Amino acid sequence: MAHSPSAKKRIRQNEKRRLLNRRRVSGMKQAMREFEEKLRGGDKAGAGEALKVAYKKIDQVAAKGVLHKNTAARRKSRLAKALAKAGA
Repeated sequence: MAHSPSAKKRIRQNEKRRLLNRRRVSGMKQAMREFEEKLRGGDKAGAGEALKVAYKKIDQVAAKGVLHKNTAARRKSRLAKALAKAGA
């Protein structure tokens, strides 16, 4: 266990950041799931709107440094590819 006041503060800060990061990632995953559900349901117009929301969430998480920018780009690419495949 940490003894110095600064180490105790770091523990508090790390826990706060961990919870915030989990919330951000959870929101991103939820947006991606909603897109995939609409795509599976055959709602292409709804899937297009859900794709925009998912893109926004992914970009927000990447901008905060929770997700690496290349990982964010890869996820966005896979979502776009899935939409294109469903439309073809």
